[in-house]
Amino acid sequence: MPEERSQKKRNLFTPVTATLDFIQKYFKALIFLLILLLLLMPAGTETVKPPNLATVTLYGPIVDGNAVVDELDELAKDNDIKGVLFIVDSPGGAVAPSVEIAMAVKRLKKRKPVVAYAEGTMASGSYYASIWASRIVANPAATIGSIGVIMEGMNIRPLMNKIGVEPQVVKAGKFKETGTPFRKWTPYERKEIETHVMDIYHMFIGDVAKARSLDANHPETFADAKIFIAEKAKRIGLIDQVGSIAEAKELTKTLAGVSEARWREKSKWEQYIEELTSQSARAFAAALKEWVIR
Repeated sequence: MPEERSQKKRNLFTPVTATLDFIQKYFKALIFLLILLLLLMPAGTETVKPPNLATVTLYGPIVDGNAVVDELDELAKDNDIKGVLFIVDSPGGAVAPSVEIAMAVKRLKKRKPVVAYAEGTMASGSYYASIWASRIVANPAATIGSIGVIMEGMNIRPLMNKIGVEPQVVKAGKFKETGTPFRKWTPYERKEIETHVMDIYHMFIGDVAKARSLDANHPETFADAKIFIAEKAKRIGLIDQVGSIAEAKELTKTLAGVSEARWREKSKWEQYIEELTSQSARAFAAALKEWVIR
């Protein structure tokens, strides 16, 4: 019986002794966490003010615009963010994603000012994506424009003949095989492709003219896939200002009507991914340019 009572007492105090053992074992770690919390805790009654400005980046070829569109739409719903700087360095890309981003910028501009900044290249699809911004600012050496549309294909039939491969096709619809690489396009297929390309081109011209208050009846002055250095692009009306990113940030602050600019900081991981994407895109563009020149 005495042993049973002793065991009951030990069981009764087991939680307490376990807690004391834990504290003794991890005492240094607990002290470290406490100091860390004290250092990170705001002093006194001072509150941490939320960011009121944000940046969104568009780097590299446009293949899928979903991530940029989602980010723009989220910022439209964020009442703390009063203005957005849209930083662009892209040669363009697929039509549909470019238009999707353009419409997201247009939606965002209805809620708060958007300044688009041409960091290096704002051409073709990336220019399309930027046209509805409240203002467009460009680095003095930036390349602007390339308002045009291209659809490319190849005829690999000679190669297939050489290696002894012959395609077999079953189709329904006269134009279903339009654009095939397995043979030379027929005249009516080429005409259909040209019609499609011109439809997109006229849409591009019309939207640029509307967004930038240009004359759609005279696209030769700003379109025809011509590229312009920033100062010339400003004279033509494709951009509003030539300047640095610091000036673009200041303009964003002014249009947003905030007295103190507090930019939303991205995580180290987001910054790393953006920098990696930017470097990869530039390396790809440089390699492609070298290959074309050769």
